[in-house]
Amino acid sequence: MTHPDPRRPPIPPFVYVPTTSEADPAERRVTMHTVEDGRIALYTYSAIDRLHDIYDPDSSWVVCDVAALQRIHDQTPYDLLFVDVDPVLRHDGGEQR
Repeated sequence: MTHPDPRRPPIPPFVYVPTTSEADPAERRVTMHTVEDGRIALYTYSAIDRLHDIYDPDSSWVVCDVAALQRIHDQTPYDLLFVDVDPVLRHDGGEQR
């Protein structure tokens, strides 16, 4: 039996993921950001109130499980997956993809 890496916290069973805000939910895309070193990051949140408090109170969102996160990665690869982390969008206008 393998043990989880203690440096990597477990991903919750599902997370809330910010999306673009098109009126038609079928048109929305997951929002990714380019971080300072050029890598692409996907920010996710373990609860909707955390997404609104930490990320953006007006953000549209979708709920994803681990399989959905893998499908997102397969379609639009990202380098980093953050859970409950502030991307500091309100302070520096972080670049979105």
